[in-house]
Amino acid sequence: MGVKGFVEGGIASIIAGCSTHPLDLLKVRMQLQGETQVPNPAVQTLRPALAFPTSAAPTAVHAPPPPRVGLVTVGVRIVQQEGVAALFSGVSATVLRQTLYSTTRMGLYDILKKKWTDPATGNMPLMSKIGAGLVAGGIGAAVGNPADVAMVRMQADGRLPPAQRRNYKSVLDAITRMSKQEGITSLWRGSSLTVNRAMLVTASQLASYDQIKETILQKGLMKDGLGTHVASSFSAGFVAAVASNPVDVIKTRVMNMKVEPGAAPPYTGALDCALKTVRAEGPMALYKGFIPTISRQGPFTVVLFVTLEQVRKLLKDF
Repeated sequence: MGVKGFVEGGIASIIAGCSTHPLDLLKVRMQLQGETQVPNPAVQTLRPALAFPTSAAPTAVHAPPPPRVGLVTVGVRIVQQEGVAALFSGVSATVLRQTLYSTTRMGLYDILKKKWTDPATGNMPLMSKIGAGLVAGGIGAAVGNPADVAMVRMQADGRLPPAQRRNYKSVLDAITRMSKQEGITSLWRGSSLTVNRAMLVTASQLASYDQIKETILQKGLMKDGLGTHVASSFSAGFVAAVASNPVDVIKTRVMNMKVEPGAAPPYTGALDCALKTVRAEGPMALYKGFIPTISRQGPFTVVLFVTLEQVRKLLKDF
């Protein structure tokens, strides 16, 4: 019973992750807009909010940040500068991430849902659904963090100058090189953010889907079919995007930061990254990439749950 939930969730998650990967890549690129980490020996690389004039470098001038561009412009630039294949940069990491993270969270949520459902009514209270999502999401994120770090770096690599790109060949190459060059602990860089984000996403996404689906069926608005699954899953995707975007922005930046040997890291942690981001770019910077987030989270959640429902039908006799 328990293993079946992991298999069903894993299959649906991998299909959903691969089919929406280009949108996830655009989200990452947009979340990194405004971030300055390109080394320049002539100018000290401080974030604009922390850059103070000094007598030692009176001629140093910080160029204004480039204007922010939208989802379509980012996509067009990537295709023009890096080719169409660049939209699938890091897709191997997505497959591994979904295999580790999503399979774990979907399977655990299914187990907890069955244990915590009231046998008399066959329903599960909303707070229990949220609790199950928090537990399942946190554990799944801890398991899948190495693949998450690799995915973010592979997706963001194309925005760097050619000389500074990491040029990972695959997710296994990324994980191997990170372990050798930065230590095993680098694979869990930003893990606290990953866990927090995963808890928010899983609790909001899975709990919302179940709750909205139950409400639709109980009120007789629609029958249990494709229409109900699509409506419930898209609504759940919107809720998950709103809840998780600020944590997702900070997570992306912490995971993507390049730590030079002997130099202080750009961010000392999640809180430091959040403060520097807000000071330099304003509070709304935490919602950078929201359009691609909802553009990706919506279709991802729809594909995830519609596929999950179909996989459950195929495997119901096993």
